[in-house]
Amino acid sequence: MRRAKCEITDEREIKRILNTATVGRIATIGSDGYPYVTPVNFVFHEGAVFFHSALAGEKLDNIARDSRVCFEMDIPLAYLEVSFNPEKNPCRAHQFYHSVVIRGKARIIDNGELKTQVLNALVGKHEGKRVFQPVTENSSDYDRCCVVEVKPERMTAKSDLGQGKSQEYRRLIAERLAKRGLPVDLETIRAMGDETS
Repeated sequence: MRRAKCEITDEREIKRILNTATVGRIATIGSDGYPYVTPVNFVFHEGAVFFHSALAGEKLDNIARDSRVCFEMDIPLAYLEVSFNPEKNPCRAHQFYHSVVIRGKARIIDNGELKTQVLNALVGKHEGKRVFQPVTENSSDYDRCCVVEVKPERMTAKSDLGQGKSQEYRRLIAERLAKRGLPVDLETIRAMGDETS
């Protein structure tokens, strides 16, 4: 990773990002050799990424032909618009974020028990505390969807929170974010941690 200060190696933090992000992007290799990217809802379950899909489509055709994939998910944090930098330089506008990138192999899950577990984990993640009827093999539409597993071969994670900047700069950014007061600003200040106080 080019910016080592941004790299996340703590497995708990990586899992937190995976469990918090709601949309991921699966990149498959198209028949024309070009990457094909599709946004999907996903769940990280027992060390792998899973998402559900219709039974047919370009991404499934691509996976059947070549199982190598890349999966990316991110959590956008505060956007520092031009007014945040003293020179008002538009090239210095910046987005803070957390992200995880996984390279691995994808496969369609044939095991009915695992498919049911994953669908319940996926619905549970996205429904949060709302009560839902558990998915079973008898649920309507159960046979009209498939579950895809992405088994990680390589996983990298990073957070861009201005780590390469001085403590004074980060403190000033935190003050500006606190003054602006958007919910994402307060989340960003928490993520920036004690260095800003």
